Amino acid sequence: MKITIETPGPGEEDEIIIRMAELNDEILKTIRRLKDGASKDNMAVYADETIQMIPTREILYFDATDNHVFAYTKDNCFETRKKLFEIEELLSGSSFLRISKNAIVNLKHIDRLSPEFNGRFIASLKNGEDIIISRGYVPELKKKLGIKK
Repeated sequence: MKITIETPGPGEEDEIIIRMAELNDEILKTIRRLKDGASKDNMAVYADETIQMIPTREILYFDATDNHVFAYTKDNCFETRKKLFEIEELLSGSSFLRISKNAIVNLKHIDRLSPEFNGRFIASLKNGEDIIISRGYVPELKKKLGIKK
């Protein structure tokens, strides 16, 4: 694959041209990120009628409730306009991990894990909040944290 980067002339608009015989999933994800203006470093969230950019490292977890996805930080709760699967794709390969059908947690904000009945875990976050890790997601959590069975 050849990559060409050119600096536009004065008055010219920035432009990205993709010329490929076949678009694969990875390229499509990259295009989606470019269109959204999203990155792993910051995320656009909504508070009242304003849009704020917050560092993703400050987000403790995401929770989907009633067709809305919320991002929780230490002190605030913000609404996002993304679906949970979009956030999961965007933050793949980072410290974020899907822990249930409706939640993604930032592993860096977990203070301790406690096993619960039926194979679930309770994650106690550094802000004192507890969230449930569904048993179907526990193996991936253990793998990502390097915990043996």
